[in-house]
Amino acid sequence: MVDDEVSVCTTVGILLKLRGFETVLALSGAEALAVLEKRKDFEFVITDFSMPKMNGAELAVAMKARDLPQPVLLLTAFAEQFRSEPPMPGITRILEKPISMVKLDEAIKMVRE
Repeated sequence: MVDDEVSVCTTVGILLKLRGFETVLALSGAEALAVLEKRKDFEFVITDFSMPKMNGAELAVAMKARDLPQPVLLLTAFAEQFRSEPPMPGITRILEKPISMVKLDEAIKMVRE
């Protein structure tokens, strides 16, 4: 889980752990890349869009450039705006903040199939 807001990162991380996922929390795109380059066994990445220095879309592009294969679920308060634009490279699915656990479960199921 990648989010510059500690409370969001921690909350989503806990919810994922309750669903049986091992989670690693990162507070920036750069931190997430460092973790992903060391451990390539993650099933997927959940990231916030709005983060300083490297936003979630930039993280997805950086992952693709490094041949990191994980699907990326992007969290944003502006999901409708992004759906009307061309797809963002490397983004598997866009989810609205605040996150609905039903929508998160659906997205995780989709990326695991």
